[in-house]
Amino acid sequence: MEYIQYTIIILVTVIIAVAILKSKKKDFRLEANKLVTCLGGKDNIVKYEVNQSRFIVDVKKVELVNKEGIQKMGAKGIVEIGNQLKIILGDQAGPLTKYIDTLK
Repeated sequence: MEYIQYTIIILVTVIIAVAILKSKKKDFRLEANKLVTCLGGKDNIVKYEVNQSRFIVDVKKVELVNKEGIQKMGAKGIVEIGNQLKIILGDQAGPLTKYIDTLK
């Protein structure tokens, strides 16, 4: 009888843990769309690449970029050099690039 109670407790704990993890998982398609919008739209993006945790993007017009919006998305930092932005996104950089590829 005790084994059944322990099994139920473990099962409920696992279900709760999975639910918490799924709720914290970001929808990368939504994030990619937000990032493209903050970068001035897909027509403003010349090229982009990922270098570890950095998303490096060349844009046509840097004045169209909403840096504050990118920061609100969770960017840890943005470095602007001419028309190039180096956005520190952490482990989100790689998956975001995959979805941005589908938009272009």
